[in-house]
Amino acid sequence: QEYGVIRTYLETLLALPWKKHSDDQLDIAHAQRVLDEDHYDLERIKARILEYLAVRALRQQRLGLTANPRGAILCFVGPPGVGKTSLGRSIARAMGREFIRLSLGGVRDEAEIRGHRRTYIGALPGTIIQTIRRAGVNNPVFMLDEIDKLGADFRGDPSSALLEVLDPEQNNSFRDHYLDVAWDLAPVMFIATANTLQTIPPPLLDRMEVIQLSGYTLREKLEIARRYLLPEQLHEHALTPADADITDAALQVAIEEYTREAGVRNLEREIAALCRKVAVEIASRTETPSSTS
Repeated sequence: QEYGVIRTYLETLLALPWKKHSDDQLDIAHAQRVLDEDHYDLERIKARILEYLAVRALRQQRLGLTANPRGAILCFVGPPGVGKTSLGRSIARAMGREFIRLSLGGVRDEAEIRGHRRTYIGALPGTIIQTIRRAGVNNPVFMLDEIDKLGADFRGDPSSALLEVLDPEQNNSFRDHYLDVAWDLAPVMFIATANTLQTIPPPLLDRMEVIQLSGYTLREKLEIARRYLLPEQLHEHALTPADADITDAALQVAIEEYTREAGVRNLEREIAALCRKVAVEIASRTETPSSTS
């Protein structure tokens, strides 16, 4: 039994990307183009992301520093469906990094973050180390989703364990209970998302830069539907623009009368419903009746 424990531990250590990293693309024009392709408006958020990349590029060129600038842990706060998670994907694409996401909703055990000690049967590293191992690089864009929904019970407080993870002064020697060796989290770009700030403990909130994403206006929803949602749903349902000519007036009716929300998730569902109706009509028209012998 001891042999199996030691072998699993050594295999875990060897599987970690100690020296493997993604080369950053610090081209500001490229990053601006990627963000504009993926998201409509959100100028303040895009500007903050470009500032981060510009500072990182200058630190690398002039000081030879490759670690993240201090205080660069962003927290996107806004109602559901406004694009918080997709913004993280866009940041990773703009920087040429791997994107990994960890949902913290309902996490109540501190060991989920820091791992179990090897003395326990079936012990494993915490989700931070496991997710980095799956990413295969030591500098991914790491999204901590739903950080406002962390819980706490008799097994400990996971938000306290995250204090070390999100503190630039401490996370260069993060010590997982299972590994029991220092792991440098400084190259990782952490991004958190939340629906509300009320349930985030103040010490944890103090370590993040909060960026508020408000709900979309009618005009913004119309632009998002026309530029992103409609082409995506047409592609998903194997349709062409010639198959389904959905006008701006139809989209406006869907926005005003069928969806009442800050984001665009329900609007996407309504557009998908329209596409399914068109798909049924086309499939029925092209079906040839089967002949019976």
